[in-house]
Amino acid sequence: METLTFPRYSPDDIISYLRSHVLAGAEARNLVKGDVFGNPKLEVLHMIYMRILQKVYGIRLEHFYMMPVNVDIMYPQIFEGFLPVCNLYIHMERLLPVCRINDFQIADVLNPKTKRTARFLSGILNFVNFREFRREVYLELQLNYKSAMEKHQQLETANREAAAKLEKLNTVPVEHQAEVKQLTDNIRELEQLLRQDYRRKQTALQEVISQKKSDIAESTRKLNELKVTMATLKEEQEQLKSKIVESPEELKNYKELMKETVKKLKKSKQEVIEKYEGYRDLVEVLPSCQLEVQLYQKKMERQGANVERLASVLSEVRNLEDQLESAQIELKKGKTDEMSLKRLVTAKHEKLSTAEIRIKKKREDVEQYKHTVFEYCNKVQEKRGAVYDKVTAIHKEIQQTRFKIQQLNENAEKEEMKAKEIYLNLKAGLEKRHDSLIKTAKSYAASREDKIAELKKGLLRLQTPGSSS
Repeated sequence: METLTFPRYSPDDIISYLRSHVLAGAEARNLVKGDVFGNPKLEVLHMIYMRILQKVYGIRLEHFYMMPVNVDIMYPQIFEGFLPVCNLYIHMERLLPVCRINDFQIADVLNPKTKRTARFLSGILNFVNFREFRREVYLELQLNYKSAMEKHQQLETANREAAAKLEKLNTVPVEHQAEVKQLTDNIRELEQLLRQDYRRKQTALQEVISQKKSDIAESTRKLNELKVTMATLKEEQEQLKSKIVESPEELKNYKELMKETVKKLKKSKQEVIEKYEGYRDLVEVLPSCQLEVQLYQKKMERQGANVERLASVLSEVRNLEDQLESAQIELKKGKTDEMSLKRLVTAKHEKLSTAEIRIKKKREDVEQYKHTVFEYCNKVQEKRGAVYDKVTAIHKEIQQTRFKIQQLNENAEKEEMKAKEIYLNLKAGLEKRHDSLIKTAKSYAASREDKIAELKKGLLRLQTPGSSS
C-alpha cells in the first residue's frame, strides 16, 4: 500500500473539506484538528465515518443501532454496546476497498492511529470527490439523454405529421376525385380548344398577312411606277420650269398673268377681228395691209396653241398629284391595317403566353411545395440519424456505467460476504464466550453453594457445641 493511487491530503485540508462538504451545522463548527489527529476522539471519528457512509450509501443513523433480523441471537442485550461499532466496521469495510484501501481492521475503529486515519480519510475524500464529479457527469449525461429522447420523440412526431401531410397532398380525397377528374378533363379540352383556336386564328392571320403583303407589294409596285412617272414628270417639270415658273407662287402669278394675257389676247383678237373686218373692208382700198393682217393671224394661232398646251400640262400635273395623294392614302391605310393585325396577333400571343405562364407557375408552385416537403423530410431524417447516433452513444455510455455499477455491486457483495464471515466469526466467538461465561457462572454458583454448604456446616458445628454446653 506504499504506492497509492490517490493523493495524501494534509490534516488541515482534510479538516476544511470535512467542515465544508461532509459535516453541517454545529458538527462542522465544533470540529477541530485535535479531535481527529494527534489524540483522536472515538465518538468524533465514528461520527465522521457515519456521515461519510450516509453521504455515499444513504445509510441513516438509526441503521447503525439495528439488530440484524436474519440472525438468531440468544442474548441480544450483550450486543447493545458493541452493535454500532460492529455495523460501522461492516459498512466501512464495504466502502474502503472501493477507495483503494484494503487493510482496514476493527482496531482502526476501536483504537485508531493518526497516520492510518489520515490515509483512510485521504482515500475516502478522493473517492468522494471522484464520486461527485462522476455524478455530475452522469446527471448531465442523463439530462442530455432525456433531452435527446424528447427531441427524438418530437422529431418522430414531426416526421409522422410531415409524412401524413405529404400523403394527404399526394392523395386526392374520395369525395373530390370526380371533381378533380372532371377539372383535368375540362383543362385538357380547354387546352385543345385553345390550340385549335390559336391555329385557326394563326392561319387566318397568316392568310390576311399574306393578302396584305400582296396588296402592299401591289401598292408598292404602283407607288414605284408612280414614283417613276413622278420622276419623269419632275424632269419634264424641270425642263418646263425655265419656260413656266420655278416656284408655285410664281406659277400662280404666271397663271394669272397668262389668264390676263389670254384675256388681252381675246380682247386683242376681238380688236383684231374688228380691225380685220374694218381692214377687210379696206383691203381693196389698202392691199398693203394684207401682210400685216396675215402676221396678226399667225400670232393669234401661236398664242392659242400655247394656251392649249399650258392647259394640258396643268391638267396632267393635277392628275399626277391626285394619283400620288391617293397612293399615299392607300399606303397609310395598308400600314394601319398591318399594325392593327400585328397588335391583334400580339394580344392573342400575350393572352396565350399568360395562360401558359399561369399553368406553368401553378405546376412550379406544386413542384416547389413538394420539393420543400421532401427537403424538410430529408432534414428531419438527417436530424433523426444524428439523434439516433447520439442516443446510441448515450446507450453505450449507460451500458458502460451499468457494467461499472455491476462490478461495484459484485465487489460490494464480496465485501458483504466478508462482513458476514466476520460476523459469523464474531458470533461464534461470542457464543464461545457466552458458553465460557455460563460455565464460569455455573462453576461460581457451584463453588458458592459448596462454600455456603461448608459455612452452614461450620455454623452448625459451632452451634452444636454451644447447645451441648
